[in-house]
Parts: sequence; structure tokens; C-alpha cells
Amino acid sequence: MGFLSGEPIVQLVAAVDRPYETGVAAARTCYSSNGIVLPDDVSRTKKSRELRDRIAASTLQAGHLTTRQHATFVFALDRVSRAVTWSFLHSHPFYNSEQVSQRYVEVNPESVLVPDLPEPALTIYRSAVDAQMSGYQELIQRMLPTIRDEFHELFPARTRQPERWEKLLLRKAYEVARYVLPVATFTYLYHTVSALTLLRYARTMDSYDTPTEQRMLVRKMLDAAQEWDPLFRREIPDPIPIEETPEHAFMVQQAEPSVADASRAFAAEFDERLAGGTSALLSASTDGEATLAGAVRGILGVPRDRLTDREAIELLLSPSRNPYLAETLGVHSHVKLSRAMEHLSFTFAKKLSHTADSQDQRHRMVPGARPILSRQYTGTPDTIVPKVIRANPDAWELFDRINDRAYEAINRLLELGVSPEMALYLLPNAAAIRFVESGSLMDWHHKWRTRLCYTAQEEIFHASVDEVLAVRARYPTVGAFLHAPCWFRANTPQRPFCPEGDRFCGVPVWKLEPGAFSRML
Repeated sequence: MGFLSGEPIVQLVAAVDRPYETGVAAARTCYSSNGIVLPDDVSRTKKSRELRDRIAASTLQAGHLTTRQHATFVFALDRVSRAVTWSFLHSHPFYNSEQVSQRYVEVNPESVLVPDLPEPALTIYRSAVDAQMSGYQELIQRMLPTIRDEFHELFPARTRQPERWEKLLLRKAYEVARYVLPVATFTYLYHTVSALTLLRYARTMDSYDTPTEQRMLVRKMLDAAQEWDPLFRREIPDPIPIEETPEHAFMVQQAEPSVADASRAFAAEFDERLAGGTSALLSASTDGEATLAGAVRGILGVPRDRLTDREAIELLLSPSRNPYLAETLGVHSHVKLSRAMEHLSFTFAKKLSHTADSQDQRHRMVPGARPILSRQYTGTPDTIVPKVIRANPDAWELFDRINDRAYEAINRLLELGVSPEMALYLLPNAAAIRFVESGSLMDWHHKWRTRLCYTAQEEIFHASVDEVLAVRARYPTVGAFLHAPCWFRANTPQRPFCPEGDRFCGVPVWKLEPGAFSRML
């Protein structure tokens, strides 16, 4: 099955010269007694080329793969869905991406993936998309008065120049209205991967949730890489058929009528753990503060009687004592003291909308076990409603009506025999995603420090508040140093406290404790 909306557009913007031979040269350098081996050296003679190919084949077969990370490919991708970006391109840590923002850029109503479905399924699909796109436009207009009122309450003086702030308010409306857009909405992005990641894409292109689109996308990426370096084709593996994956094997064991019941039971069980919140602490390192303090003492080579646990943690986490915390480049992984944060870990259960999780997963060093969408689909509307929409009953009614219609269309498509892969492209951005996320204090610290800002995405902000409060309850000495970015600046010589300039939220958050954090916009 293809797409009436066309295939993904892939352009190779930049790449390392001769990726195949660069990998072999790196491998040979490991065992070279004569210094660096260059790509030219591995192809200079017939003998060297034969050795080149033997090394490439043997290291690939043995799983000695780090040499393939020296070569990188920079792709410009267009007409790819938000679904495939979330499920495949951004589902792992080994990439860099910059994609167009639905928070700040208005979505073109024609910018959506359309599967090649038979009638009447195609009419149902198109009608649902039309409703989502027109509902998006209407929701923008319904939300603007509420957003203006809230903004002017925060900044009364700005009412004297309302035209100056209208673009900002319109973007706030885009951010909220996007919740009713389908995950079939197209995006465009720069996407940079190593040769190794591209080979892994080739091997896993047929995996859930969007194998058809993935196959088209990855094959075009591989074609571009092979055109750049014809030798690269020697490395490309065959994909794992979806029928041979453990996920598929489990799913065929269960009769189809039981799937929705299992999904509903799972959702209820998961939400009970959240207890009405967005995120809940499942586990943390045993004796975490003592372990963390011990790591600091080990780095500095001092016994406990010269540096207590509290003093060690303060030295590590207090912005007034640790200037690394003020570095905008995020140097923690590169300096000895900050690496102590790797030895305290946390695992959370959390529930976010699809659109919020698409941002959350960009924190690649805090990985999450995200679901196969069809296995969490209950057949009934299951969405996250932004707080500002809840403040506008007229907009909330429209929000629910649009999303209800999307779920009705999905159910109708499934009844007509359309595959879940294609039907679930109609899921709204508001669809709830339930998953488990883990990471070390180093990586959570970076995430919380950025996402506790009042200008951060609303759901991730509230999840971060839940998480920091849970850590404070479990480990109060560590938790005392977890706060918004302006708090860190307030405890250093940096000025102004807020780093956001005109985007200042209007609230002196540095004076508040996280338990008192509250925001509408």
C-alpha cells in the first residue's frame, strides 16, 4: 500500500567523504604500528583494497561497529509524518534533528499524509482530516481571547502596545490548537545520523508503528548514501521482516477482540499509579544520596570526615559553589566533578499527549519505553486537554468534538478492515501516550532545569514538577537544588535572572518553591 499524498522527500545535504573507507581506515588504525591509516591508504593498491573489504566484512559480522560512527550523513527530510518521526526517527538516542515547530508555525491544511485506501475508507479518512484541519483553524480563533486575557493579566503594561505582542499570542494559540491535528500531519527537518545508525535503520525499517512509511523513507536515505559512496551498499543489511519480530509474535497470540479490553485495563492500571498526576516515581537508586556523596569524595580523594554527605552534594549541585551549572554548553559529561551525577538514577511512569511526548523524547539521554500505538488504542477517546483549553468552555467543547470525530473515524476504518498502521494516522496529537522513562541525575538535571521554565511545553513542565517533588520527598538534600533555570541564575553572578528576554513569563519563579509552581500559558 502506498500514499496518495506522495512519498517522503529525501535530500542528502552533507556527508563525510568516503564513509565506507573511513570506517575501514579507523579499524586499521587500531592495530597500526606506523601511525594513522588514512582512507587513501586502504584503497591504494589491489592488495590494500582486498584487505579493506575483508576488514569491513569481518568487523561487521563480529559486531565491531564503532568504526561506522565516524562517517555521518546530514539529510533534509520533507513530507514525513509526525507519526513516523515520533515512532522511528526519534525513538533512539543516536541522531540529531531540527524539525519545524507546530508551536510556532501555523500548519498548512494540505500538509497531511493520505494512505491509498479503497472507498468508502478513503472518504472517511479524508473527511476526518478535513474536520481536524478546519477544527484547528477554528480553535486558534476561539483560544485567542482567553490567551490575550491571561497574557495581559500577567503584563498589564503591555496592553499599551497590543500589536507588538500579537504575533506571540498567535503562536500561543497555534501551540494549543495543534492538539487536534492528526499525527499524519507532515513535518520537515534536518536529520543527521552516523553510518552505523543508517545501517540500523535498514535493519529495522519494517518495525512498528509505521513500517510502510519507514520503508519508503529509509530506502531513499540508503539510495542517497549509496549514490554518495557506491561502496556503502556492501554494508547494507536486509530488514527484519515484521512477522519475525518478538512484538508481532506476541500480538498474534492474542485474539483480536481482546486487544481493546487489555488496552483499557492497562490504561486504568497505569493511571492508578499516576494518582491524578502526570508523572510518578517508580524507583530510585538505593542509598542514593550516600552513593552520590561517595562518588564526589572519590573524585576529590577525601574521606568522609573531611567532606560530609551534605557538603559533597552541595559542592556538586549548588550553583553558588559549582560554576559548571552556569555553563550553557552543558559540559557536565566532560568534567570530573559533574560526572558524579551519573551514579544516582530515577525511573518514572508518565502520561503525555503524543505532541508533548514528541518533544519529551528529544531528551535522548532520558530514554523511554514507548508503546506500539495499536496496543494502547482502546477504541474510545483518550486525550490530554491543555489547561488553557479547560479555561475556555467554548473551546473545550470544540476540542472534544473534533477528537471524538477522529476516534469515530478510526473505529470505522478498523471495522472496514483498514490496518491499524493506516487507521491510526488519524490519532490526534492530543492522544495519551503512557510509558516508563529512566535516566541518571545528570540527564534528569539537565531536563528539569530547562523544562521547569514557565515557557516550556505545558505538559512536560507539569511532569517535571511532579518528578522534582518526588525526588525532594525521597532525597531532600539533592532535591533542594532542583529548580527552574532562573533560580540557578539567581544563585550565580549571572543577570538578568530570566534568560528568556522578551519571553519572560512574568512570574518571579526564582522566588518560588516547585510545590508552588502554577501556570496557565
